[in-house]
Amino acid sequence: MNGLTFPSLTLSPMFGWIVSPVLAIAVVALAVAGMVHAMRLRPDTDATALGWIRRVLIAVTIAVMLLTPSTVVRTESRAINATDVFIAVDVTGSMAVKDAHYGSGEAITRLAAAGKVVSAVTDRYPDASFAAIGFGTSATLDVPLTPDARAIDNWARTLRAEPTSTSSGSNLDKAVDALLPAMKTVRQQHPDDTIIVVYISDGEQNTTETRRTFSSLRAYADTGISVGVGSTAGGNIPKIGDDGTVSEGQYVNDPSTGKPGVSKMDEKNLKAIADEMSGTYVHVDADRTIGEQDMQAVSKNFRMTQTHKAREHTVPVVWPLAIALCALLAWEALDWMAKSRRLL
Repeated sequence: MNGLTFPSLTLSPMFGWIVSPVLAIAVVALAVAGMVHAMRLRPDTDATALGWIRRVLIAVTIAVMLLTPSTVVRTESRAINATDVFIAVDVTGSMAVKDAHYGSGEAITRLAAAGKVVSAVTDRYPDASFAAIGFGTSATLDVPLTPDARAIDNWARTLRAEPTSTSSGSNLDKAVDALLPAMKTVRQQHPDDTIIVVYISDGEQNTTETRRTFSSLRAYADTGISVGVGSTAGGNIPKIGDDGTVSEGQYVNDPSTGKPGVSKMDEKNLKAIADEMSGTYVHVDADRTIGEQDMQAVSKNFRMTQTHKAREHTVPVVWPLAIALCALLAWEALDWMAKSRRLL
């Protein structure tokens, strides 16, 4: 079979590695103890050596079944839901502002809140495929479409705001540059898939360029959600070194005032982007997180796909033992019936 390797044998105890071995040892020990006791009482008992050997074999069979012999199957294919979620996260310098909240009163950076949103999204779309895009001065497809949600979560945890020295201001439409071709490719390869866009940003647009519309995404996306992180009160933008480290107490100055600039979340822009995608807008804060109410329509279809990482799962193989146990029990029942007739 394509994608499968020869299975290997292992143990997968049905009650865990503590309870199952204890039960297995107890079953065999009781059977052996019973045989020893019966042999000591001979000839005052009708138990035969063959009969007790049979009962020990029954106990051993039960013990092995408790330890559950299994085959380990490795496969590089899996069934996934035909839903593709494209996640775009703003990584401009303003995302390092520490004025965001996500489900608690603790103030965190906007980028940290974005990471929590990404984790919630992957949880809410089980068995879907995901693609990850970071955008700032430019936009890049950091993680191509994959069913590996952990790869997306790891990407989100390692996101860093772009260095102050390379930042040229926030331009919200940069995400379109990476989203559009990636979504077009997926739509051509899987025309029946449901495509969802998750756009996460503080909504701040501080360049002189006119923002391009996101309506072009509707040619390939079925729907989308725009997620706002940060606060409308805003906060100072910290200086970020070329290595991604944030300089505590040092802020980016506003050229017009010479004082630390204040970055504020712009809900107007984020709502407009949601409308252009024919989607919805959500502002996450101390009381609002991504939940079931934010689930967009998902596909009801599944398809097989090849994965880059081989997956292992165990398949119990107890049927040969079950056959042997039934045979031994039948033998025990016939022997008991024969002895019962002799005693009549």
